[in-house]
Amino acid sequence: MAYVPPAAELLDRARALLAEYPVVDGHNDLPWALRQQVGYDLDRRDIGTDQRAHLHTDLARLAAGGVGGQFWSVYVRADYAGDQAVSATLEQIDCVRALAARYPDQLRLAFSADDLEAARSHGRIASLMGAEGGHSINNSLATLRALYALGVRYMTLTHNDNLPWADSATDKPVANGLTRFGEEVVREMNRLGMLVDLSHVSADTMRDALRVTRAPVLFSHSSSRAVCDHPRNIPDDVLAQLPVNGGVAMATFVPKFILPDAIAWTREADANMEANGFHALDTTPAAMDVHRAFEAANPRPVATAATVADHLDHMREVAGVDHIGIGGDFDGTAFTPEGLEDVSGYPNLIAELLGRGWSEADLAKLTWSNAVRVLRDAEGVARDMQDSPPSIATIGRLDG
Repeated sequence: MAYVPPAAELLDRARALLAEYPVVDGHNDLPWALRQQVGYDLDRRDIGTDQRAHLHTDLARLAAGGVGGQFWSVYVRADYAGDQAVSATLEQIDCVRALAARYPDQLRLAFSADDLEAARSHGRIASLMGAEGGHSINNSLATLRALYALGVRYMTLTHNDNLPWADSATDKPVANGLTRFGEEVVREMNRLGMLVDLSHVSADTMRDALRVTRAPVLFSHSSSRAVCDHPRNIPDDVLAQLPVNGGVAMATFVPKFILPDAIAWTREADANMEANGFHALDTTPAAMDVHRAFEAANPRPVATAATVADHLDHMREVAGVDHIGIGGDFDGTAFTPEGLEDVSGYPNLIAELLGRGWSEADLAKLTWSNAVRVLRDAEGVARDMQDSPPSIATIGRLDG
């Protein structure tokens, strides 16, 4: 079915709501795109100018989309191992800090819920950081603490591949969830006040983390498995635990995770990328040329803003409106839904939900309040745990 843009009246209401309760988006891969495309040369990809030819993200489109807070992903690929992964993560953190320093009138670094609120009051986009994959700490709790000290406020326990201490959603089970060291990682994140992000992890890892954690968890960019049966999505039994845990599940926009018809197509497109010498997640211009050629010969099933709304409807029904949010994954995916082509598209999603009868109070929770609250609650748990000393556990000692 072709995408039908929202009625002007709904779009006006959506924009007015976002002016007061802007989006806190859980996941944007702009730093990795800048690394891949220009080696962090911010003059060559000046997001203060129109970057539609290269990126999903620039400052004008963030403003048009009503974005008030962004978790910038300091992601590095899962095949980066050991110290290489740590160094690359530090370079990603450096990129986010460089962006905030370069555009102080638009971006403000944020490390707490109070910082989110202060940035909004000053008309800045609160810029937070999330590490995507526990390979970034190289099995070291001291490295985890160093990332926190540098401003990282969530860590996704895995990316696409298993770790020695946690199973990924898209790899063959080995640990069947978390190992003893994996549980210790969760406890140390609680002690620090770093959100435990369960996007990308297996369902058993989700369940283990929810059993161990004292703090609310986050799903920075995951949708509903009941609506689209992809392992990257959240099963209903896990969603149903969020009211007790206090966590927030942020629906993603990635078509292969939200549209059932897109799953098989993406598998073939990824195989074509690898056959042409590219990583399946590569979004450099040369890689995108390969993608577009494949798409021309094999028309792509197209998701829309309504597809994302279907997930949010279900997630609200199972987890409750206090436990859902938005995590688009812009600049981390080759394809986006119609109506959500880039970061300017959030008003289209909010208008779609208004048209489905969502109240403005509920939408304010979805866009802003839930994200602020989950960070504040994690900070409260960390304060309660400050008498606990930093863990000196090692993977060798706990897992053998």
